[in-house]
Amino acid sequence: MMKNIDEISKLLIEQRKGLGVDQKDMYMRIGMKQQQYQRIEAGSDVKLSTLLRVLEGLDLELSITPKSSKALSNQTSESLNKSDLQDDADDLEFWFGSELIHE
Repeated sequence: MMKNIDEISKLLIEQRKGLGVDQKDMYMRIGMKQQQYQRIEAGSDVKLSTLLRVLEGLDLELSITPKSSKALSNQTSESLNKSDLQDDADDLEFWFGSELIHE
């Protein structure tokens, strides 16, 4: 269970090295420049959308679990508002490129 940014950074480094990927190779995997990726591994605070992009590039996924067993187990994704799922335009453009329709 990850509890702080340092633990996440350590996991990212271990996974990247385990895959035999250099920091500079992250550009080819997720379109992120080496300097930007270095800051993430150094423990910089990042947007959730950026973290999800990095996790995808390292064949990892994010899992969120309740801290206590008293948490409601019947909550579903239907309880999320559509606005909660909005992503940043820069990340959308990375994933969809020219397919992105600007309003």
